[in-house]
Amino acid sequence: MAVLPPSTSGTQPLVDALRDRYPRVAIAHEWLTLGGGSEKVVEAILSLVPHAEIFTSVYDPDRWGPPIAERPIHPSFLSRLPGARRHYPKLLPLMDAAFRSFDLRGFDLVISSNHACAKNVRAPPGVPHVCYCHTPMRYAWDPDFFVGEEMGALTRVLLPALIRRLRHTDRRAADGPDVVVANSTFVAERVRRAWGRDATVVHPPVDVDRFLNGRRKPEDFLLFFGRVVPYKRADMAVEACRRSGRPLVVAGAGRGLDRVRALAGGDPLVTFLGEVADEAVPDLFARACALLFPGVEDFGIVPVEALAAGLPVVALDHGGVRDTVDNGRSGVLYADASVEGLMSALDRLDDLDVDDRWLRDRARGFAPACFRERFGEILLAAGGSP
Repeated sequence: MAVLPPSTSGTQPLVDALRDRYPRVAIAHEWLTLGGGSEKVVEAILSLVPHAEIFTSVYDPDRWGPPIAERPIHPSFLSRLPGARRHYPKLLPLMDAAFRSFDLRGFDLVISSNHACAKNVRAPPGVPHVCYCHTPMRYAWDPDFFVGEEMGALTRVLLPALIRRLRHTDRRAADGPDVVVANSTFVAERVRRAWGRDATVVHPPVDVDRFLNGRRKPEDFLLFFGRVVPYKRADMAVEACRRSGRPLVVAGAGRGLDRVRALAGGDPLVTFLGEVADEAVPDLFARACALLFPGVEDFGIVPVEALAAGLPVVALDHGGVRDTVDNGRSGVLYADASVEGLMSALDRLDDLDVDDRWLRDRARGFAPACFRERFGEILLAAGGSP
């Protein structure tokens, strides 16, 4: 496993070189139904290979504008199924067949943006395939992924057999790419364990510019920001703040919101904002005194955005935050994944000497230009000598 250092040169020569080296480029991405971190990676890849065509399992054209909608997009047969745009996760057992059905003859480079089955596409013989891995399939390899999820009795009975099948398919297909790039050292280690392959780490692009110049005006509240789903552990943030008497703002929506509201029990220390408009996020970060990040993420874009805003981070010492948060300088990392562990970390936060400028400088290393330089160099090298 290698972690590429930052590069400072411009990216336009890379764009020109990639167009000359690879006249036709195919990008395989899991699905294009909702925007998120992996779709930001696709947009950044398109800034390197703007002439690429996109192949995906399910496509909702109403969700997308430039640059994605400007490119030729090839949905799989799954996209024609009734309700596929809303219920695409339920089609997971068919995703392998969907990606293997694409005919990529005539392309000179294949790039897969993978967190499930996108890497399963079949590159033509002799054509380099570079996989940017957000994670090996979490449904198959992460034993904690289904903790807290609601499912029927039949689903629970069938789940072990489904997981065994998904692991077999995922491991077999992982032999396909010529180069594997992981979005964090945490994911690179997961790639090694699940797939038996080495991966180079290139962190995903984070839009830090919109936070860097905001003036800090901290108020007396901690912040949980993101989707309120079980694995992100908003419930733990609520319980730790209630028990330690600290005000908390929960900003976000999701299927776990009702449960977390019930846990708060109307406590005036806990405020729920629901989903926050994108343009209001920098001001919210500027007013918080720290970000709480008690879940485990493969990389974690929100902590980097917090650093760009000069906001320290309190996070569980596991997952992608180990690449982004420096314990004792830009935040507090804690090992005990319990409410008590988070409460102890909050006590340590009180003694943290935060250098606002250092936090922002740390975040600059994750800007989109850094991703383009590092990933573009890997794409060029994948084709061998010109």
